[in-house]
Amino acid sequence: MNKYLKNLNRIEFVVTSACTGKCKHCSQGEHRTNENIDKDLAADVIGKISQEYSVKSVMTFGGEALIYPETVCKIHQTARDLNIPERQLITNGFFSSNPDKIKSVAKQLIDSGINDILISVDAFHQETIPVEIVRFFAECLKNFTDNTDVKVRIQPAWLVNEKNNNFYNLKTKELINEFKEIGIDTNEGNIIFPSGNALKYLSEYFNSDNVADNPYKENPSDIKAICFSANGDILGSNIYKQDIMEILDSYSL
Repeated sequence: MNKYLKNLNRIEFVVTSACTGKCKHCSQGEHRTNENIDKDLAADVIGKISQEYSVKSVMTFGGEALIYPETVCKIHQTARDLNIPERQLITNGFFSSNPDKIKSVAKQLIDSGINDILISVDAFHQETIPVEIVRFFAECLKNFTDNTDVKVRIQPAWLVNEKNNNFYNLKTKELINEFKEIGIDTNEGNIIFPSGNALKYLSEYFNSDNVADNPYKENPSDIKAICFSANGDILGSNIYKQDIMEILDSYSL
């Protein structure tokens, strides 16, 4: 076991770089590519890592991960079969306008073993993503998860901090109340940090006193979570070119 990865316990996948939103707070920028990770290779990676490391959590996100629901489901089915306890999805909830497809995907997600679904709802997402469709998706999920331990929650993005009464936060709180009315709870969310579109469009809100840390930044000498890019990049290598265990074993500062 690599000494720099001895505490590795979480695997994350950017399922695709493509997105259905154009959010001005997005840390990833304009999403100009539409790469997506191979579902079978992703499942293989989880299996191999789990043989050597104590993986407690698997997460899928994007872009918009549910552009490829089969990939999301394959990843979480694998995690469930390996008894990985936390199986989490982050989605903006807008992957189709077809009610039948939305219902079908919601059912597939629950059947796949996902047990924590975080839906990104806030002033930024709803500038380009129709809230009515996202609310319908949330209602479908709720119908399938009643009387289960599966969590379905709103994951808002806060500008400066949750208590700051700027225009965006006030709008976000209005949207949260819409979902509260249909029984959807809210997670604590995250504070926007200056990167990508956020730095480009929201720079006036950032100063040396209120800049949030990048929550995705890992200590390179004690990595607890690894994140696979949609093109397979990981730790300076790529799973399409090199076996994942070789990549982990050879990682060094």
